[in-house]
Amino acid sequence: MTSELTDSVAHQLSETLSVLELHLGESIQTIHLFGSAVYGGLKPLSDIDLLVTVDAPLKKSTREALMLDLLSMSAYPGTDAKRRALEITVLARQDVVPWRHPVRRQLQFGEWLREDIKGGIFEPPMLDHDLTLLLTQVRQRSIALRGPEAHDFFDEVPVADVQRSLLETLSQWTAEPDWKGDETNIVLTLVRIWYTAMTGNIASKDAAADWALQRLPDTIKQVVIAARDAYLGRREIDLAVYPQQRADLLSHIRSVVMKKLQ
Repeated sequence: MTSELTDSVAHQLSETLSVLELHLGESIQTIHLFGSAVYGGLKPLSDIDLLVTVDAPLKKSTREALMLDLLSMSAYPGTDAKRRALEITVLARQDVVPWRHPVRRQLQFGEWLREDIKGGIFEPPMLDHDLTLLLTQVRQRSIALRGPEAHDFFDEVPVADVQRSLLETLSQWTAEPDWKGDETNIVLTLVRIWYTAMTGNIASKDAAADWALQRLPDTIKQVVIAARDAYLGRREIDLAVYPQQRADLLSHIRSVVMKKLQ
């Protein structure tokens, strides 16, 4: 376990690993910690991001039992002094090695799914173009909690597939209901996409926001500042009050990224 994690995070991570091992057992090939924990450090509202690779597709009963147990390991950001939100993705190695785009995921757990899971609604395995960016990030910087390092275990992700994934992700959020309840995360995801498209690198959410603020028109900056400050715990603000600025930000980033990549 990395020594840079606080005691509470290390304890939550240890408990989560025990739950994963209880349900997935010897099928686990790797577990990688990535995201904010290794990109600039966990911020007040940061998730704990884990990528788990197993040796075969999961049974429906295993997926559902695991997601139900993960509910008690996770908490919505800022609501629990001892637990952070977990975001856990499970892949079968045969779905990602050898490399192909898009990648099929076996399971993804996150706080946005809590009410569905409690209500007995479970996402099935599905193709997910976002996993191309996730695998790129994990190969670049992650901590192997189980198994080999990511750059030795996963194939290199072609630049062309990264660019395809960026464009596919930008095709989301076509209407205001698509943002509901996740406004801050989507704004920060947009600036990270922009940063990656223009530089070929991956940055933390706040670093990407700072980069974007140097390049955005003044009329759009306020919503990015608000999202960054909320993420850093500087102030609480509901980004739902910025519908026009969010729409303008999305339009601006779509325009410059498509011009760069197409």
